[in-house]
Amino acid sequence: MSFIRILLLVIIVAIIGLCGVGFWFYNSLNSPAEHAKANEYITIERGSTPTQIVAKLASEGIIKNQTATMLYLRTVGDASKLQAGQYRFRSPISPIEALKELEKGSVQTKRLTIPEGFTRFDIARRILENFPQDPPLTEDQILMLMTDTDLIKDIAPAARNLEGYLYPSTYNLPPDAKAADIIRTAVEQFKKLWKPEWTEQARKLGRTPHEIVTIASLIETESPLESERPIVASVIYNRLEKNMPLGIDQTAVYIAKMERRWDGTIHRSDLDSTSPYNTRKYGGIPPGPIASVSVSSIEAALNPETTDYIFYVLNVEKNDGSHHFYASAADFERGKAVYQRWLEEQRRLKREAEQSQ
Repeated sequence: MSFIRILLLVIIVAIIGLCGVGFWFYNSLNSPAEHAKANEYITIERGSTPTQIVAKLASEGIIKNQTATMLYLRTVGDASKLQAGQYRFRSPISPIEALKELEKGSVQTKRLTIPEGFTRFDIARRILENFPQDPPLTEDQILMLMTDTDLIKDIAPAARNLEGYLYPSTYNLPPDAKAADIIRTAVEQFKKLWKPEWTEQARKLGRTPHEIVTIASLIETESPLESERPIVASVIYNRLEKNMPLGIDQTAVYIAKMERRWDGTIHRSDLDSTSPYNTRKYGGIPPGPIASVSVSSIEAALNPETTDYIFYVLNVEKNDGSHHFYASAADFERGKAVYQRWLEEQRRLKREAEQSQ
């Protein structure tokens, strides 16, 4: 074989190789791929390098070929145009399309904060106030959307509504977000955080996941302190074991909200209500959660402290939301008397402040 023929063969092989690489490069960059994050925001932190940005997109499943994407940015692309922000990437999407989104900048978003302990009534009102719907919806219509429990059938098949499953967090949403989409986002966040081992731990306690979320909601509304919540949980379980009514006044608040008469004060009529949620009148746990729950309250419900406490009262000396805990009724009555004197003093100061205005 002559030198010319060998040279031609080498050139042909090289051309074929280059064509193959070129096809791989083009195909890798322009082929749309499905991903599971279409309904979530992906945050690109300020100061991220191109390598960090591409690695982030790859780890989230937005792009499938990290090597080809980086090669593009280092050759024909312009990495300096990539902007930090929060992005929603449609699915399917190609790497080139994803990079174009980053060049355009993040979409404008609006925040919705669901505090720990918020009820579905509070959340519906906040959605209504912050996200005007087109066509307009009433608070009742938003609450009706929260009766669709299909999203939580695998965790709580007995749930009557989404109370307790709208995870408390701050969400960045499109300004024109639909109420149904907002609700789904909050429920999906709850499901993302729910651990399979929690279902097993609930079974070991003789409880369903729905009952654990219900107990967690009681803990959530009783104590703002993570360190104290397992102790509050112990009081609840001790009372259940002794067939004592839980006597949690936040269930009376919840009843008043359900019946659209909550005015910020617990009345005697609330405590005398015949609702099955009334834990002063009826034993056991309520039929369902009474508030949105945090991870710490769920973990407290699953891992209560071992104590002999059956009472607690607000620690007015610290005034930080903590409690005194008691095993005997006599000790509890003394603690309650201190609390009631403090409460009366607070009411007196409030009256004086109102009269001076």
